[in-house]
Amino acid sequence: MLTEPFLTAKPILEHIEKHHHQAYFVGGCVRDFLLKRPIGDIDITTSATPDQIQKIFPKVIPVGIEHGTVVVRHEHQSYEVTTFRVDGDYIDKRHPDSVTFIDNIDKDLERRDFTINALAMNIKGEILDLFNGRSDLKAKVIRTVGNGESRFSEDALRIIRALRFSSQLGFKIEDSTFDAMIHVKKEIESLAMERITNEFTKLFSGSYVHLGIHYLQKLEIHQYLPVFREHPELMYNLPKSLQPLKSFGEVIALLHILKPEVSILSWMSAWKCSNKIKQEAIQLAGAYAYFKKNGLDPLLAYRLKEEYYDGFIRLLNSLSLYTIQLQQLINIQEQLPIQKSKDLSINGNDLMALFPNIKGGPWLKQMLIMIEKEVIFGRLQNTEYDIKEWIKWNPPEIN
Repeated sequence: MLTEPFLTAKPILEHIEKHHHQAYFVGGCVRDFLLKRPIGDIDITTSATPDQIQKIFPKVIPVGIEHGTVVVRHEHQSYEVTTFRVDGDYIDKRHPDSVTFIDNIDKDLERRDFTINALAMNIKGEILDLFNGRSDLKAKVIRTVGNGESRFSEDALRIIRALRFSSQLGFKIEDSTFDAMIHVKKEIESLAMERITNEFTKLFSGSYVHLGIHYLQKLEIHQYLPVFREHPELMYNLPKSLQPLKSFGEVIALLHILKPEVSILSWMSAWKCSNKIKQEAIQLAGAYAYFKKNGLDPLLAYRLKEEYYDGFIRLLNSLSLYTIQLQQLINIQEQLPIQKSKDLSINGNDLMALFPNIKGGPWLKQMLIMIEKEVIFGRLQNTEYDIKEWIKWNPPEIN
């Protein structure tokens, strides 16, 4: 029996079948449905060609049409619809050199990475399982479809995907599949860094992250990964109390804490991370360094962005040095006299007016930081009068 979100997508399959083509839900959505896990994207596979899909649906985006994939817009949602196909050689170790559209799903499922992802479901909720994927789900095993070395040679990212699925699902990697990963692992060097970063983000966020890390260490792929290549001990010094980290910013902050000699900027550059991830890692690592020296206090709660509170707690718990509850941090934050620097009752222009004979310069920023700190710790009332009185007794020091 179909459930949401399949029911919302069901009209797409109905419309395709109405035009005399086959259509199935396929891949991870079917796997997660059988595992009773939250379902992410719904992917659809069909005997209809991309041209035919474009003709029978009013809103279609040709995102990967050369490989048989288009996006159908339905009920304000996007659904990837891919034509049954067989792949040519993987010259670039990522995409097939050519694809041939076919009208039979069997060969299409045969080209997929793992048995647990080579599952399809029709409009009635009946499962098509040609490679014993359901048995592997029950046994909690990750196994390639067909020859493991062939699958991993086609796209070496599948090696890291196996680690990621182990971390997310708590599944063991079948022995011959792991042997194939060992034989092909050097191909990881050819992968685009952004793709590796994306998979590592998911690996470190898995509910069974310890199992994923176990296989990561056993596989010994540090020699093919930037930074780890120069500092292999990092891979093996990950804390035993490691908790699932929900962003790559948290991961980088942890690795920087474990090896301070490697700067956050070095990680960012080598792993091709976004500015958003950089800012998060800097904030978290800075908050950790402050906490280690000063403990949990109002200034930490003030300086650390609220959106990073959860990540900060995960970081502390992963390092197992302290046990802090999120609510403790929130309670301190809610009692702060100000939430941001703009809440201060005085600003740089006011300071300039108080000291007209002193040129602007670094002293302005230093003065405002001092005032801010006094207010945050409750030693100074946030009123213009009180702050000006405090300034009289603490005038700026100009060299």
